[in-house]
Amino acid sequence: MSELASVVDAHLTTPTYAHVRVSGATLRAQHVVPGDLFAALPGARAHGADFVEGALAAGAAAVLTDEAGAERPALRDARVPVLVHPDPRGVLGLLAARIYGHPSTKLAVWGITGTSGKTTTSYLVESALRAAGHRTGLIGTVETRIAGERLDSAFTTPEAPDLQALLAVMVEREVLDVVMEVSSHALDLGRVAGTEFAIGAFTNLSQDHLDFHPDMEDYFRAKAQLFDGRARTEVVCVDGEWGRRLVTPDTITVAMTTDAAWTAGEVTVTPTGEQSFTAHGPDGVELPIALRLPGTFNVANALLAIGCLHAAGVATADIQEGLAAVQVPGRMQRVDEGQAFTAVVDYSHKPAAVALALDAVRKQVRGRVIVVLGCGGDRDTAKRPLMGEEATRRSDLLVVTDDNPRSEDPAAIRAAMLAGALAVPDAERGEVVEIGDRGAAIRHAVAQARPGDVVVIAGKGHETGQEVAGVIQPFSDVDALADAIRGARK
Repeated sequence: MSELASVVDAHLTTPTYAHVRVSGATLRAQHVVPGDLFAALPGARAHGADFVEGALAAGAAAVLTDEAGAERPALRDARVPVLVHPDPRGVLGLLAARIYGHPSTKLAVWGITGTSGKTTTSYLVESALRAAGHRTGLIGTVETRIAGERLDSAFTTPEAPDLQALLAVMVEREVLDVVMEVSSHALDLGRVAGTEFAIGAFTNLSQDHLDFHPDMEDYFRAKAQLFDGRARTEVVCVDGEWGRRLVTPDTITVAMTTDAAWTAGEVTVTPTGEQSFTAHGPDGVELPIALRLPGTFNVANALLAIGCLHAAGVATADIQEGLAAVQVPGRMQRVDEGQAFTAVVDYSHKPAAVALALDAVRKQVRGRVIVVLGCGGDRDTAKRPLMGEEATRRSDLLVVTDDNPRSEDPAAIRAAMLAGALAVPDAERGEVVEIGDRGAAIRHAVAQARPGDVVVIAGKGHETGQEVAGVIQPFSDVDALADAIRGARK
């Protein structure tokens, strides 16, 4: 404990406990195992110190908290060491890294941030690393993988002690490279504090998470923390102004629309959505690339992955092989039940992402674009009318439905989306209908589809549950779409 106190300049309330050792860390009392440091953090609804008795009963060997937490009776009388710091959440990552032996220093950690494209870029990078023979780890929205073993993900980026524990397990299992998505929440809340990055990469920035960030400038400031010197190599997409603001003399740049170190030549698209192009890089490098993923934005994601991989010395043949093999769950994922129209599930759940996804499919089909879309509850409310507007401008039929209403009234969420959609002049939009039940909405969309059309189920992507009034019910867009297609044949 004396070492931990010195790491973050914390106050140890009882110096006689300085010799006590801890072997793990957690901020959830229900997850404490004997020997853990329990982080009793202040929260919006409760203080972690209110759960100290449960943590101590489970075997917590020490507690980290702030002054307010230290004043709780359970901690004033606790017979364990108590570390007090004015910002315990901010230093938890540093402490967890020390407890778990600074695992990121024994790995090459690839951090990928941005609004859209983090998951796809992570899969592209990880696939190429595996093609190169590396033993890999993956941490992100869809899943966590440790040398091929899959774990479910609760957050895009885990809480600080969970992250350091994961990295420590990866070291034990002889992983070489860990590719991880880094969210703005993770950067702002210190989840990646104590983590050293071999590479930091930036995809793009568009409106999202304005329920957490007061404005876009604050959202950008959070993302920019990955490029404050904590990553040894920085690779940035400069197609947008936000990316250009991150550029330093040492930044490796990629772009689809402007000059950069890495650019893409002419893109060829097959009728089934596969793409091929040549990546042009530094010193005259030309790298022919084949992608199974549709959409110009996925070419941009591939360029970012190439920039990272090339900077790390991965062979071009391994880059080509890895990128050509990638399919990402819930990201422009095709559902094929032998139907005469194209069916796609995509995680797009913000205005810019919806626009990009629908622009991509519009270019690749000769028929109509039919979209099923909802918005999540307890999240940024300002994007709801914008999503309705973007979707209806790009579709022939928009079915407004429920996503994850969470604690909100689903009808109120749909009304906000419909307001944005119906504000578009009649001549500039397609048909708009409202069907609250998501399964029924998907069945309606499939019933309207004719040969040559495309049906896009947007918003939930890889998710396998739908949260309504605090209860998560099993629901998969992929399964619901496949069932609807099979049912339409009967």
